[in-house]
Amino acid sequence: MRITGKRLKRTRLVHTARLVVAVDVEMVIPRSDPSEPCLESETVELLRDVHQHAEAGDITWLQSRGKVYQFVDK
Repeated sequence: MRITGKRLKRTRLVHTARLVVAVDVEMVIPRSDPSEPCLESETVELLRDVHQHAEAGDITWLQSRGKVYQFVDK
């Protein structure tokens, strides 16, 4: 079910110990409560998937979803 309201594109960061993934997502400002933007369930599932793949170190999959930043030891 899609939430009715104004749609915005925002970047969300998904963090793990060694990676940060910047993912562009769509947020909605609902007509029923315009106090702050919210995420639809599909977007939450995408962010969970990104986190799971980041934990697994699946760089190729992550690069198809957003920008990947990796911690590099000195």
